Amino acid sequence: MEMEEVENASPHEAEKWFISPSFSPYLLEYSNGNQFGFASALHLLVDAFEMSFEAQFLEDFVSAESPGPDNLKSSMVIPPPTVRDRVLKELFDEGVQLIDSAYDEHKTPQAIKGAPLETLFAQFCLHSLWVGNCHIRAIAALWIEFVQEVRWCWEESQLLPRMPVNGSIDLSTCLINQKLHMLAVCIKKKREWNEDHRECMGSEDQIDYMTEEESAVGDDTSSMQAQNEDFSGKFTGEPRSFPTSRDLHYSDTAFTVSQDPVKDDLLNGEKSSDQTRRGSAGVIDSMMLLKSYQRMHAPYTQEAPLMTEDMYEERLQALEASNGSFNYFAQLERDILTSDMAAFKAANPDAIFEDFIRWHSPADWLEDPEVEKSKDNWPPRGHLSKRMSESDNLWRELWDRAHALAASEQKPLFDPNREGEKVIHYLETLRPHQLLAQMVCTAFLAAADTVNKTSYGELKQMETKMQQLYLTMAPALKPLEANRLSADSETIEDLKRQCVVFGHVENLLTVAASLHRKLVQAPRLAVEIFIDFYNFYIPRMGTGLEEDYSNKKEFDTKQIVWNNEREVVSSMFVPPTANQSWRKVFSMGNLLNGHEPMVREIIFSLHDGVSNNHYAAPNASVSEQEIDTYRMYICGTSNDLRVSLSVVSCD
Repeated sequence: MEMEEVENASPHEAEKWFISPSFSPYLLEYSNGNQFGFASALHLLVDAFEMSFEAQFLEDFVSAESPGPDNLKSSMVIPPPTVRDRVLKELFDEGVQLIDSAYDEHKTPQAIKGAPLETLFAQFCLHSLWVGNCHIRAIAALWIEFVQEVRWCWEESQLLPRMPVNGSIDLSTCLINQKLHMLAVCIKKKREWNEDHRECMGSEDQIDYMTEEESAVGDDTSSMQAQNEDFSGKFTGEPRSFPTSRDLHYSDTAFTVSQDPVKDDLLNGEKSSDQTRRGSAGVIDSMMLLKSYQRMHAPYTQEAPLMTEDMYEERLQALEASNGSFNYFAQLERDILTSDMAAFKAANPDAIFEDFIRWHSPADWLEDPEVEKSKDNWPPRGHLSKRMSESDNLWRELWDRAHALAASEQKPLFDPNREGEKVIHYLETLRPHQLLAQMVCTAFLAAADTVNKTSYGELKQMETKMQQLYLTMAPALKPLEANRLSADSETIEDLKRQCVVFGHVENLLTVAASLHRKLVQAPRLAVEIFIDFYNFYIPRMGTGLEEDYSNKKEFDTKQIVWNNEREVVSSMFVPPTANQSWRKVFSMGNLLNGHEPMVREIIFSLHDGVSNNHYAAPNASVSEQEIDTYRMYICGTSNDLRVSLSVVSCD
């Protein structure tokens, strides 16, 4: 920035201060060769996506003996193993774990199928932008080693970093992120099973010393600990004492569960069925069975199986092929519903279908209005809803066929071993264009989320531009979500134009953040300067891939500095001390590790108009200038300089 005081003016005007920012040329024009921002790196990633259709396997881009494109092998060098190891070490840092709350905060916009910023695949995409100039060979080599590291985590039961281990899979994210989330859950369940198995093996020797009475108590205790078990006939979960989100017809009715069902039954003088009852989480207050004078017990149930987007599609295709007679979502819930019925029968041996409906779907049980609700009113008066009373009701059919099995005795709904191996197989056999398509979506989204975290103060224009950036990215990235991708030239051109838009927004954000940081104590001045630059820069923006040379004006707007802002502005122009001035005379160029470099390059450029020169640009629209460049290479120290080479060129 430059600051000046009015000269040759009235005394009142001479007291005014003006400030005129000086912006870098990189901010005034977008160029694909600019390697300092996300926009240029994203442009290179789009080029890699375009090349990904030239081979069917990622190994073809890496192996020298493979029949891959020869032009790639010669022009694109794979980063050395040290570079790749350093990237993987940072990605798989064991100390970085993504908690569920952080995952929810960074969920992707519904219109863009990427991965949340802090997740493993999003970080892989961001690292890939700066490895080996982001060409296809570097990406392929890094991905192969990335999958090998993921397989090692799976085989050694090591938690996958940067991925949540709980919660449902977010189907609005890209498929690779869904698969990694699935694998993280499988690893966690696998670790829990290993820990339970070791505990069981350690306590096996003590069983022989238990008395018959202790054994009976132990059997009852083991049934109450079923929620700590998982997939080998074991599971984890809370007692089903109230409706959950997976039950589509639940009401907001909640039940109070007593954790001592035997004692509760005996105190109420009820006939106990605990000899056959299994998997009970406790009695439900104020609810009794219809056909026997007993309290209703809430069972432990299995968790609903996790599914990724492609698993839903496969299940739908299988249903369509079999000409299923019921709704797809009903088919999806059938196994879960049967499991819940079996667990309810095991916890309530004397229960009937109406009892299950009262617990599982209270909205389908209509109580008689004239009957006053009380514990002592038995049997409960009411009837099923119309849909549950139909003769061909699917729920009743499933109830009749369900056997009384506690959740710990049932076949698991979710097998982590099988699902984990499926995830590894998917990652290892992913086609190049499928990988690059998801990388492009995730990289655009992660880059936008990263720059959007920049602090730029209260600049409404910048906030609007960031919102517009997300809106323009969504339609440009939409074609990449299709299962059948092709090297469509129109799609590629749209992505490259999106890179240009990203570059312009990135330039605006750079200025906004710089002004906010330098003039944080003078917010009015920062806002006014940015508005001037915004109005100057907007006409230069565009989505064309060719640069527009028609508008090449320089930014020369000045802003008045108010009296209360002068101290802030003055602090930016501190005069050098005597020591600094002396060092500046003898030190030529930047210091390297505190020492002056032994070799320097000094470049003098002379700009002049071109007149009948064969170096002139053939395009008349280009500003015709001749640049005489004098390069002088010197060596030695500031006290002993000598010219080693001098070159003159006309560029």
